[in-house]
Amino acid sequence: MQATNIRKGQIIEVGGEPCRVMEFRHVTPGKGNAVVQTRLRNLRSGSSFDQRFRSTENVERVVLETQEFEYLYQDGSDYVFMNTESYEQVNLSDELLGDGVQYLLSNIKVGVEFYHGEPMGVNLPGKVNLRVMETEPSLKGATAASQNKPATLETGLIVQVPPFIEVGELITVDTSDGKYIERAKA
Repeated sequence: MQATNIRKGQIIEVGGEPCRVMEFRHVTPGKGNAVVQTRLRNLRSGSSFDQRFRSTENVERVVLETQEFEYLYQDGSDYVFMNTESYEQVNLSDELLGDGVQYLLSNIKVGVEFYHGEPMGVNLPGKVNLRVMETEPSLKGATAASQNKPATLETGLIVQVPPFIEVGELITVDTSDGKYIERAKA
């Protein structure tokens, strides 16, 4: 595909390595040809770097194979997942999972992305239900329009919640931005 078709979230091959596009920008200088300025993250090493492509340059788009896995448990700095079809287990490092570790509960189903048989990342569900372990007590007459308060969830994640949320309640959290959505439906 042409460099002008690069979009955020795509995976392209740069120097033989799979890289996720974190940011991109079309730049047209006063003189010369247009370029596409990108911020890429190498999926193997986790390192980020800037790369500039000429607008006419072709780039190789990478398609990752996604398989459904179930999170089992943490083993040191690794997280153990089991394939739901073959029951094969795979260990993923906390570097590979990144902020996703804050949403992992036992038995949660995730999509693990593979590139030539090597795990490259995890697709979390769009939202997860987590229990509030610690928050300030709610005040009488508190409404949703009042100031939000911090709450620590069972995975250690801290989110801002409305004042009526209490310790022990189950809430729904958006995994893309880590924000409170609603009280979880029982």
